Amino acid sequence: MEMAGKVVVVTGASMGIGEAIAKIFAGQGASVVMLSRDASRAEAARHRVGHTDRTLALACDVQHREEIDRALGLTLHHFDRVDVWVNNAGVGMRDTVADMEMPACRELFDTNLFGTIACIQAVVPAMRQAGGGSIINISSVAGHVSLAFGAAYSASKFAMNAIGKAARLELLSDNIHVLTVCPGYVTTDFGQNMIAVRRGNTRPKAVRGITAERVARAVYDGYRKKKREVIVPWTMHPVIKLYQLFPGLVEWGMMKVMPRPEPGKPS
Repeated sequence: MEMAGKVVVVTGASMGIGEAIAKIFAGQGASVVMLSRDASRAEAARHRVGHTDRTLALACDVQHREEIDRALGLTLHHFDRVDVWVNNAGVGMRDTVADMEMPACRELFDTNLFGTIACIQAVVPAMRQAGGGSIINISSVAGHVSLAFGAAYSASKFAMNAIGKAARLELLSDNIHVLTVCPGYVTTDFGQNMIAVRRGNTRPKAVRGITAERVARAVYDGYRKKKREVIVPWTMHPVIKLYQLFPGLVEWGMMKVMPRPEPGKPS
């Protein structure tokens, strides 16, 4: 088991991608700390992951720096080090730019972007002291291609991509590797835990999405190979390139496949 002796911290680990990432690292022998706003859900996920002799579930809301520092302190108390920190905690919302409520927008940025920055700032000193480490930011293809009715989410992920790629350059001399992971549509319960939904689902009905386990495998592979960025599935690579070169064409295609509201139901 190539991760034996390593310590991995995963935020947003009570379900979906975060739980799958925790499971794959634990399966490779790592000690894993699973963080979530809801301690009971994190504990339930820990038992689903297994390897309970070297996993730990803690409550942590990344919107609050004091909770991040507490989780980091407990991790260092139990395991003495942090080798990998995975910034996976995130929330979404579906609304229009013209109508979205600013408190909800700020809450989204506090988790997706500022929570990621706060976690990086908290763990970097510990990694520097240990001689290095890895930070993995779970972003989204929406951080490359803007989504109608998902503008705030896309904006937070565009910013998250920029933060991660700049941090990667800044931390090279400290032997701290930063990886940005951008999944496309993923089949999880993420859509059921949005902070605001005032528009219908914008996912094309023909798109089924990939599994959280597939994302976790891509994360682990990217970590092992010290990649700069991982986009999963591979079919999203040409979409992103096409959007960069011919944005109008991609936007036309997105509008053509966007689900239409059902009669009698709000859009």
